[in-house]
Amino acid sequence: MDFHIKRESSSTDKQYVRNGLISFNARHFPEHLKGRNEEVNLFVKNENGQVHGGIVGEICFNWLEVHYLYVDEALRKQGYGSKLIAEVEQIARDNKCDFIKLDTLSFQALDFYKRHGFEVYGSIENAGTYTHYYLKKDLY
Repeated sequence: MDFHIKRESSSTDKQYVRNGLISFNARHFPEHLKGRNEEVNLFVKNENGQVHGGIVGEICFNWLEVHYLYVDEALRKQGYGSKLIAEVEQIARDNKCDFIKLDTLSFQALDFYKRHGFEVYGSIENAGTYTHYYLKKDLY
């Protein structure tokens, strides 16, 4: 059989790769952490249901990972980002996660995350001329 690499954007194929890695990882984690993979998505919506921001993340074993946090510029500085962080933290605690992790670029929200108790555990310089920060907040 001949195999080749193709660049495509198929949600079915992405799910195959994601599920394959989750299955592989589950064989290496303790029994009580297996099956702890769950999407966590929170959205800021207006009365018409239009999205104006949110958090896209997931629970992975004993942590919650925030992949994206975004709030429309017109709604910034009104507390929506803080409310999103508080809600995702409560979800993490309710699911007995030990920590939350996320990343940000130096022009994005580093100070915002620090104000909410996140600490930098790593960084990469020259990420598109900026610094890419990796942050973690311990919950217990």
